[in-house]
Amino acid sequence: MNFKLVALNGRYIHSCLALFYLRQELKKQLPAAAIELRQFTINDPYYKTLLKIGEGAPGVLFFSVYIWNGELIKRLLADLAAILPETSFVLGGPQAAAFARQDLPTRCTVIGGEIEGIDPAFYQDLERGELAPHYNCTPGRPFPSPYTDDDLSTELLNRHVYYESSRGCPFSCTYCLSSVERGVHRKEPAQVEAELTAILRHRPKIIKFVDRTFNDRPERAMAIWRFLAARESGTVFHFEMAPDLFNEEMFAFLEELSPGRFQFELGVQSTNPATLAAVNRVMDLDKVGENIRRLARLNNIHLHADLILGLPEETETTFRNSLNDLFAMGPHYIQMGLLKVLPTTRISRTKGLRHCAAPPYEVLATAEMSPATLARLYWLGECVESFHNNRYFPSLFAYLRERREDIAAFFDNLLAICRQHNFFGLAATQTFLCELLLESVGERPDFGLIKDLLRYDWLRCGHRFIPEFLQKENLNELRKKLQRDLDRELPLLFTRRNRDEFFRKTVFAEFSGPALKQLGFTEAGKGSGVICFLPRQSASIHGHLETILLPGLSKR
Repeated sequence: MNFKLVALNGRYIHSCLALFYLRQELKKQLPAAAIELRQFTINDPYYKTLLKIGEGAPGVLFFSVYIWNGELIKRLLADLAAILPETSFVLGGPQAAAFARQDLPTRCTVIGGEIEGIDPAFYQDLERGELAPHYNCTPGRPFPSPYTDDDLSTELLNRHVYYESSRGCPFSCTYCLSSVERGVHRKEPAQVEAELTAILRHRPKIIKFVDRTFNDRPERAMAIWRFLAARESGTVFHFEMAPDLFNEEMFAFLEELSPGRFQFELGVQSTNPATLAAVNRVMDLDKVGENIRRLARLNNIHLHADLILGLPEETETTFRNSLNDLFAMGPHYIQMGLLKVLPTTRISRTKGLRHCAAPPYEVLATAEMSPATLARLYWLGECVESFHNNRYFPSLFAYLRERREDIAAFFDNLLAICRQHNFFGLAATQTFLCELLLESVGERPDFGLIKDLLRYDWLRCGHRFIPEFLQKENLNELRKKLQRDLDRELPLLFTRRNRDEFFRKTVFAEFSGPALKQLGFTEAGKGSGVICFLPRQSASIHGHLETILLPGLSKR
């Protein structure tokens, strides 16, 4: 028996957890089988992928099917059936059941559910080469980590390592596949610790917990967090969190956490109560706002917050309000994703909801939003993605947040400028982004302050020059002047011994009084000052350069 397990991931750094589970179950049930696991991406050259999958004429090809790779797998199946007339095909994953039987090869089997709970007859039929068209699985079976040491040192090297400490979701949101099956199955913390210990021996760059709501039981989350924090590891840990389910013990722990160790994905989806009720999303909105603001103030955890465009009861006005509300909370990344209307979910039966016919089933219109409205908000989201969701402009967006800017209107204006310059058809370099931002605020009374904030953000990203459109002075001339005029020794900065090296490696720029006040260097907004951009990174999640004000030495 010769089995090949195929993953078609979104990117090279991704991996397919489901195929590792499948591999372990096959080895347990059919130990004599020869099993090969191959991972590709949906962007790989098609013909090369086809040939590599077909190499060796495997007896059975297994695919894990999702909305992002379903159409590609359908195409591959047709061609593989033509070149491998003796091969059978087995499909699993959330999108497999959506395939019409007439679109599949005759020797194709579909598995519905978790492989650990499949009918034992499947393995008997597989061994005999007499597979049925469909097999169901019983949920709730144990799901130990499927990774081996060899996986972690070869197949998963330099990839994201996905890990489940629980399956299922405590919520029943109508747009999510998790709502189809009720209940949450959790591993005991001792098992989680043992499995993570084995994984962490290989020092992966990132472990992404795929638990739908990691903090649904805060005491359990805390036990796992304490274990992870105590490990000497450079690994980053990513969690999907309910933003209203943090308690004081969690905040006390997170406050002491080293910057960059944890990442949180926070599912807000909407701040419109009518929309949340329509999709059966139970959430305390006041607590959501309070908790995300507290997490943002810690400045040691990357916060990714989601809005979904196209939910029921959401109008253009309420969606824009949700964007304003979420921006005010201060997450580092705001994702304004289109609703994917997945087959078999309850939301797919919503009156007035229209969506693309093929995966990933993006929403086209709702009872409240026309196609034109959705298109307008989609491009607004693309503008937020390009300008907000990076490390380039934190001081600018902190300023806009403090002055309670209508950020939807701000991005409306910026989007108009982007369209004039064909922004979405060109490379989004930091220079181009800065130019467009500066143009979009050209008529504002605070133009000078915003320009200073852009200059500060530019230099804090590590540049040793300033683009002409941001320039106020010649940086080299300023450095020479300071080197000539400053004392031979300056505590906290340099001594006589390393003075020349300090000036060679440090960048200096002058900023206005209002900018210095906004950046937290002074309490008053009068007078200008020179900021030193030191050649070392600050202790923050973005890794910007450390900065000091001359001569007051107010350190940030």
